[in-house]
Amino acid sequence: MKLSEINIYPIKSLGGISLAEARIEERGLRFDRRRMLVDAQGNFLTQREFPKMATLKVSLAAEGLQIKDGNETLFVPFAPTSSEKIKVKVWSSRCNALLYDETINEWFSAALKTNCRLAFMPDESRRLVNPFYAVRKFQDAVSFADGYPFLLIGEGSLADLNARLDEAIPMNRFRPNFVVKNTEVFAEDDWKKVRIGETVFHVVKPCARCSITTIDQERGVSDGKEPLRTLAQYRLVKRAGKQKILFGQNLIAENFGANIKVGDRLEILETRRKSVLKNKTFSGKQKSIFES
Repeated sequence: MKLSEINIYPIKSLGGISLAEARIEERGLRFDRRRMLVDAQGNFLTQREFPKMATLKVSLAAEGLQIKDGNETLFVPFAPTSSEKIKVKVWSSRCNALLYDETINEWFSAALKTNCRLAFMPDESRRLVNPFYAVRKFQDAVSFADGYPFLLIGEGSLADLNARLDEAIPMNRFRPNFVVKNTEVFAEDDWKKVRIGETVFHVVKPCARCSITTIDQERGVSDGKEPLRTLAQYRLVKRAGKQKILFGQNLIAENFGANIKVGDRLEILETRRKSVLKNKTFSGKQKSIFES
């Protein structure tokens, strides 16, 4: 099994960038989701409310990011020149951030037709992962990603899903950091600890999927109810009165600082108890594949 894709999303919910090589940092891959758009109250904006965000293409430049919306372009420095601070919110977690200047905020507001501001997470701001899943409790940090530093999906899992769909969808619907080739269907559900290149990762929690998976990442519009409708037939968990559709695994790195490359071999260091539930509907009473 080897890495076939490495992806970063420098601004949360905007277009991603595929890389041949990336640096492993505590909060995720370097540049990954250290910026996000927020409303006046500091609440995060995503494709769930603004599907067009997918069409704002991002590329890396020497001193920052180039954002493209059709024929319009914007340069965003890696860190804002302003010292204006704001308290931002991602789901139930809050942390401090810095705001970019008004010229940048006005550009994004015009592109999305809503008043918004671009926020940056400086090094001194720490947003912790859920301590229940942390490797180092009350220490492990994350960027503005939904909850964890890294997301991994095996190509075999997407191939299985596409075999069930009338029209195949690309991997970018699921916005992973790592894609692994030569995997069995949902093999990643059984992994507990893996090594990729020089870095050891703990596989801490399956990823619950939302409506972003229905949005065509090139056109910025929803294609309807797929793939969630099909995934719900065999990847649905019912627990504590809530239903979650699971696809992909969240990771936390054990060591930082090394580079990871496309083509790096994935080595399984530790597995979970095998589940007989693969390709079936999961229930709250059957949780070993996700929590053991």
